[in-house]
Amino acid sequence: MRDWPNLARAGEFELSGQAIDAIAIRAAKPGDERLILSLIRELAEYERLLHAVEATEEKVAATLFGAVPRVFCDVAEVQGEPAGFALWFYNYSTFLAKSGIYLEDLYVRPPFRGRGIGRALLVNLARRAVREGCGRFEWAVLDWNEPSIGFYEALGAQPLSDWTVFRLDGEVLAKLAQR
Repeated sequence: MRDWPNLARAGEFELSGQAIDAIAIRAAKPGDERLILSLIRELAEYERLLHAVEATEEKVAATLFGAVPRVFCDVAEVQGEPAGFALWFYNYSTFLAKSGIYLEDLYVRPPFRGRGIGRALLVNLARRAVREGCGRFEWAVLDWNEPSIGFYEALGAQPLSDWTVFRLDGEVLAKLAQR
């Protein structure tokens, strides 16, 4: 088994040499399925998309911990209590001829917000991207989510206004696949 998905280290997380609320960031491990699913459902509820969640503990386990994982998850904890997560995967830029990191979901539980946890999760992934020579670190945010947009812009992230996301799913995806 490759070791690159498990590069997140447990322990006190530091930014600029100063500890922030003793945040521990660790790679998700088998047995975390229930926790990760609960975080996914909390995020979906916040985004008003709970009705769209089809994930189960079994599906989460298979995608994160199967023989060839294609998605990875970092869990943030404060004093041993789960505070949030970042679920991500590698993508690729043909123009750069480099891999990148795509952040699918970032979520911090309400009691832990404003304590640097979201920032710590993003810094952890940014450090991974730099360490691994990735060309990009990208994510999407719902256009109504002003608190998150402001947070990302304060970190220096730039919105890509010249791109439109397209999606095929469900019956439409199946229909195209049959052509």
